[in-house]
Amino acid sequence: MSRVIQAILKINPNAKVSIADDDINTLIWEDGTTPIANSEIEAELANIPTAEQVAEEKANLKASAKAKLIAGEPLTQEEADTIVL
Repeated sequence: MSRVIQAILKINPNAKVSIADDDINTLIWEDGTTPIANSEIEAELANIPTAEQVAEEKANLKASAKAKLIAGEPLTQEEADTIVL
């Protein structure tokens, strides 16, 4: 799901909207959804991680899990989830 759509749904979970190429300027509000100002959506985007941030966080959790396994320390559930097959 696009980051813009994620931001919109955080503001209005019932919003019906379409977008092209994750470009905020191509929003089409559907089924009578009240439009949300681009500035409000852009403010919420600051709270939505990018794909790169998500990948980095996953890599960090996996590295932490590996280090703990080697040291014989217990893992958090989040760390364990990164290594479950």
